[in-house]
Amino acid sequence: MAVTGWLESLRAAEKTALLQDGRRKVHYLFPDGKEMAEEYDEKTSELLVRKWRMRSALGALGQWQTEVGDPAPPGAGILGPELIKENNANPIFMRKDTKMSFQWRIRNLPYAKDVYSVCVDQKERCLVVRTTNKKYYKKFSIPDLDRYQLPLDESSLSFAHANCTLIISYQKPKEVLAAESELQKELKKVKTAHNSDGDCKTQ
Repeated sequence: MAVTGWLESLRAAEKTALLQDGRRKVHYLFPDGKEMAEEYDEKTSELLVRKWRMRSALGALGQWQTEVGDPAPPGAGILGPELIKENNANPIFMRKDTKMSFQWRIRNLPYAKDVYSVCVDQKERCLVVRTTNKKYYKKFSIPDLDRYQLPLDESSLSFAHANCTLIISYQKPKEVLAAESELQKELKKVKTAHNSDGDCKTQ
């Protein structure tokens, strides 16, 4: 029922779409004023970016909050070289999904794989990453499962480590895969503009 409810919310949202640089960019405007912007690979329909923007109680537009994709702002290069160097040494957390899994990457974690522990916290409905040397700790939720009101399953969770990057994967439940397939059918109905140098309407 909850899966259907979220799908109906997406169907009811006002949508605009744009094809640019091999990406299908879709902007959603919900009745409550929330906005969601997504970018899909034009050929594979793989989700590349998802971000949200909400209005304040006074109606002012907030900043875009990245849920999927690289969170680094394009203007990061204007920082001083000392600050850039320091930031580059800190762990960088981002979500980059695949067709079959939700996936997160935490860069700049140089420890061996057996130092890490990744588990499900059922009470708080989140994933927890910690290290035995107590150098890193992070909790994060899976918003998709919250929107679909689906339980977290420890057996769907796995992780790997390579090139100073911890890669955490959570296999998508069959309900999510079915809903994503339905959404792609829905997006094909949205009239799509073609633009070589513009951007998706996310104002």
